[in-house]
Amino acid sequence: MPARVARSSGSSAADRWRGTGVRMLILQALDTAGAPLADYLVAIDTVGAGVGERVLVLDEGTGARQIVGSKDAPVRSVIVGIVDAVTTS
Repeated sequence: MPARVARSSGSSAADRWRGTGVRMLILQALDTAGAPLADYLVAIDTVGAGVGERVLVLDEGTGARQIVGSKDAPVRSVIVGIVDAVTTS
């Protein structure tokens, strides 16, 4: 699944990625109704998300590396937006 909605549950122990000042957050995946799933992931925060916020995560290595600007970066997941609302039809 290349993009997913998750909730920030805190920053990682390695809070700054490789001395670049890029923050990493621990995220809990959410289902389409907003209920927490068992999946957790660590993602680079490009939008300044806070703890407890719902975020849109790009969970696909090549696209994530393009966002951080490095084809060799050890990155899989990047927060690309803060979710205000989710509407399903």
